[in-house]
Amino acid sequence: MTCCEGWTSCNGFSLLVLLLLGVVLNAIPLIVSLIEEDQSSQNPISCFEWWFPGIIGAGLMAIPATTMSLTARKRACCNNRTGMFLSSLFSVITVIGALYCMLISIQALLKGPLMCNSQGNSTANCEFSLTNISDIHPEAFNLQWFFNDSCAPPTGFKNPTSNDVMASDWRAPSLHFNSEENKHRLIHFSVFLGLLLVGILELLFGISQIVIGFLGCLCGVSKRRSQIV
Repeated sequence: MTCCEGWTSCNGFSLLVLLLLGVVLNAIPLIVSLIEEDQSSQNPISCFEWWFPGIIGAGLMAIPATTMSLTARKRACCNNRTGMFLSSLFSVITVIGALYCMLISIQALLKGPLMCNSQGNSTANCEFSLTNISDIHPEAFNLQWFFNDSCAPPTGFKNPTSNDVMASDWRAPSLHFNSEENKHRLIHFSVFLGLLLVGILELLFGISQIVIGFLGCLCGVSKRRSQIV
């Protein structure tokens, strides 16, 4: 097995683990919603999981590249130039899915759970579009809804000053499952932070497989295996 085939095989197992992890993370708030509300059309925690960043982005869109890469260990379609080229093409789909998962997760972390919005459980702030992506700024990524004692804006709420933002950023969160609000904040933060990390790792593995696939296509694979196939 050449280095190209070996890395492709390693990529396949890594993508498989990340694929399953993304699906599980995406399913957690959906399951909690069904248990708490017994309704599949409304989620009290968030609504960004209904865009299925882990199930579709990090899950279904990674299946072709994962399947193609895993066959590198079984003397199948990845042990020839055409197979390596196809693995690169399928990895492009993985990269697109990983970017989708990352963008949804970033938007969800910026907005916070539904109960932290001024409109309560309204889904008005759950829209995801290219316009929302362009409005994302590094200074807005302060996670005040997670670090503050309470994320629900009180009556007469006014925009915090820069000193208030810095103080809230450096405050250690002491969240426990002792209230519904804290539980929703912890679940929302853990799920979408995990999905963001999954998306980043899938993006790196996808890009590396694109490079390795083209190298394997140009340089060829092991002669012994290519003759077997």
